[in-house]
Amino acid sequence: MCLLLINSAKFILKLIIRVLIIITIISLIVSVLFPLSYTDYIYKYSLESDVDPFLVAAIISVESKYQKDAVSKKNARGLMQISAQTGEWGAEVLDISEYNSNMLFDPETNIRIGTWYLRQLKNQFNNDIDLVLAAYNAGSGNVAKWLKDERYSKDEANLNRIPFKETDEYLDKVKFNHTIYKTIYKGYMEKPETVHSLYFDAIMNIRAFLKDLIRPE
Repeated sequence: MCLLLINSAKFILKLIIRVLIIITIISLIVSVLFPLSYTDYIYKYSLESDVDPFLVAAIISVESKYQKDAVSKKNARGLMQISAQTGEWGAEVLDISEYNSNMLFDPETNIRIGTWYLRQLKNQFNNDIDLVLAAYNAGSGNVAKWLKDERYSKDEANLNRIPFKETDEYLDKVKFNHTIYKTIYKGYMEKPETVHSLYFDAIMNIRAFLKDLIRPE
């Protein structure tokens, strides 16, 4: 009887260990594919600008994969890939003292301006997320023109077709990421954290290693 109990306990222990290993591996994979950091800034400035923090997290993931020093071909900078023009506009309205474009590499400044800009787009396009995301990627001027073009809009309020393939794909990516972030990080967003957590640094190092590993010579 004792031997049976011991064997049963060993089996249960092994099962628990295997489950924990699987959960850890899955968590690591999810964290690598959908990283999340700077939640204190995302949450704070999303509330300030009345935008969805999970949408902000998704935009950062698509725009820069949480690389604060990211620079696009069009010289958009930082986590939310803010253009020089938008940065200057936002800094003036938000009264950011001694602003210069290099400050867009600062996570707090970038997220503050980025969330403020999302609020402006929401105001302009009546909180229509598809139009907001299209404008964030392609520019509000282009979206305004598309809405007045019967080839792309039947009612001047919604886009039936987006002429830019990149923008069309951008909407799909952000909305997919938005769903993922809302699902896996629900309840986590409000927790305070340091800007550079050891966990996040480890995840980013793993991402960099994997990218170098699969990058063709």
